[in-house]
Amino acid sequence: MSAVIEARGLVKRAGRATLLDGVGLTVAAGEMVAIIGPNGAGKSTLLRLLSGDLRPSEGEVRLKQRDIGTYTPRELAARRAMLSQHINVTFPFTVEEIVLMGAGERGARDAAPLVDAALDEVGLAHFRGRQLPTLSGGEQQRAHFARVLVQLACGEAEHGPGLLLLDEPTSSLDLRHQIDLVEAARRRAGSGTAVIAILHDLNLAIRFADRLIVLSGGRLAADGSRAEVVTREIIRDIFEIDAVVHQADGVPYVLPQSMRAAPASR
Repeated sequence: MSAVIEARGLVKRAGRATLLDGVGLTVAAGEMVAIIGPNGAGKSTLLRLLSGDLRPSEGEVRLKQRDIGTYTPRELAARRAMLSQHINVTFPFTVEEIVLMGAGERGARDAAPLVDAALDEVGLAHFRGRQLPTLSGGEQQRAHFARVLVQLACGEAEHGPGLLLLDEPTSSLDLRHQIDLVEAARRRAGSGTAVIAILHDLNLAIRFADRLIVLSGGRLAADGSRAEVVTREIIRDIFEIDAVVHQADGVPYVLPQSMRAAPASR
């Protein structure tokens, strides 16, 4: 399938620090990719570059064969949707109002079926009249995910398969809702959306995606299938822990064992 997003030689600097160093990737329509790596590896920086929220110091990002920097904010919103890691809403918007924001300039009547479907999908239909700040952190995260689903649906109705970016989307969710969100993302990929998510839970990342991208120290350390990336050696080298990798129905899963011993000082 055709590439939805392409990144070539991405470098991002902040002062004297290099946050990303020469990262490249291509994600096709219908493909599901998880970005993994330790804290400070550059995962969120990469996602913000892919979303167009940041501009690279070097390199380029092309969204649907066009330099992402040439899109207007309105054009960009119609072709990619992003769920950020931290979203603070202090105004007393209701859940329904938050989700409706994903429809942009569409009228409430036209967007109503999309809002209803998104609220049902995240299990918040019965909370639609509640003010968002009165909900738990996990419920708020699900409301924002519903907003992003509406944005994605509106854009894809006009421009075809788009890009869904998720920055640690399960961090506030219980186990059931983690799986629900992952499965919702899988359904979008099944309809042609390119999906990229940052996930800290390795086993959830394995369940989420057939392809894993590993960042370490701002560089691309691995990019491949679950079988290629989820190995004891890579986990030890990247995360500095010992782990056992087992298989269940042909899918690997990780059991962490212990911290890797520090090298002896000389």
